[in-house]
Order: sequence, then structure tokens, then C-alpha cells
Amino acid sequence: MACSLALSVFAFATGNAQQHSHSPEEINGELHMQMTALRPGTAADSARAAGVAAILRDALRQYADTTAAVADGYRMFNPEDTHQRIYHFTSNWNALKEAFRFDPAKPTSLLYRKETSGRFVLTGAMYSTPKGFSPEKLDARVPLSVAQWHKHVNWCIPKKGEKARWSEAKDGHAVFGPASLIATKSACDAVGGVLHETVFGWMLHANVFAGDDPGTIWGDDHMGHDMKGMHDGMKMGMEP
Repeated sequence: MACSLALSVFAFATGNAQQHSHSPEEINGELHMQMTALRPGTAADSARAAGVAAILRDALRQYADTTAAVADGYRMFNPEDTHQRIYHFTSNWNALKEAFRFDPAKPTSLLYRKETSGRFVLTGAMYSTPKGFSPEKLDARVPLSVAQWHKHVNWCIPKKGEKARWSEAKDGHAVFGPASLIATKSACDAVGGVLHETVFGWMLHANVFAGDDPGTIWGDDHMGHDMKGMHDGMKMGMEP
């Protein structure tokens, strides 16, 4: 799972949530998720995005079985969580190379859905870039008129050596991490945490086995019910 787009400050976001009865997921999405702005589209953009999807789809067929993915250097992210909505099998080597080149056939992560039988079904992949990438650099990889990249931002986390504090809650909300209502340095300081303005880099899901519609392929519901699972794994490994 973002250029320097402005996010609502904590007070505005919580006030807006009270007025419009936003769900906790929507509130957290506004506070902790940054999305690129959609640009006006062109036929050339559509063709280029379709080309990336076609290359990726062909490249991924060899990974229908997770055994092949693991043999090729992909490792399951947060394996302790056995109830993830989408499982990310990540190649750290590909992630490193993404900072210097874009190869549509070699994504950072492979995305799998787990059936009730326990079988993993390949749904697509995730691309990533360094957090400082400009909109122009992101657009050069996959057009911003077709896809919205996302970035995790404004996480208040416990200080080093205080991992036990991850479980703290106040008024039914987590105090730390992506499920928290805290998204400013002053609010984070008040609870004795450390604010990370940007967590990881830009990310983009490509659901190439979910259909042929561009909206389905490049649609990214990270702001919704995917907040748990992948993010739980992320936060447990973080310390300032």
C-alpha cells in the first residue's frame, strides 16, 4: 500500500466526521491516507495504462501458486495474521530497484485472496516508489488520470522501547497507528508518542485478474476495510 497533497488537519477532520457521520474507516482514511489527484484523461493515457496491465498480467501467471512466488524471492507480509483480506507477498529486492527504474513485469508485491478452503488466489500486484516521488514521476509509471497512488501519512507511534503501548485505546479508538484519530505533532506529543509524517512510500494496486475494466484494475480501496491486517503488520515493526 502520493505527491505533497494537503490533508485535513485533525480538528477539521473530526469535526467533519461529526457533521456527516463518517465511519471510522473514512475518518482514518482522511487522516492517514494521501491519494494522488485524478487528472483529465487522454486516449494515450488509457492505452499506456492498459499496456502496463497487460505486461503485468502476463508476468504474473507464473505465480498462480504461492510456492512459485516464494521460490522467486517473494515473502508473505505479516504471516502471523491469518485473516487478512488481501495477502501481500513482497520482494524487497524489487522494492529497492523500484527507486531507480519501473519494470511493469516486476512489481514490489504480489496480491492474493485467501479462500475459505485455505487456497490462495492471485488477484494482482502492487507497485511502490520512494515517498519523495513527484506527481510527474508517478504519472510516468502509471497515468494519474487512470490510477490514484496512495501513501500512508501522519502516524503517531509509541516511543522506542514502548511497543506495549500499541494496544492503548481512548474513547473506543486506538491511540497509536493508522486506526488512531491523532494526526498532528501536537496531539501526538500530548500522548507521549512520535509522529511520522510519511510512512513507507507511494503504493499502487493493480488488480489485473479482477476484470478488464480500468476502474476495477486500478481501483484502490485502501481507505476502507483494508486498514486492518496489512497495517497491523506494518505498525508492529515500527519504532522511531
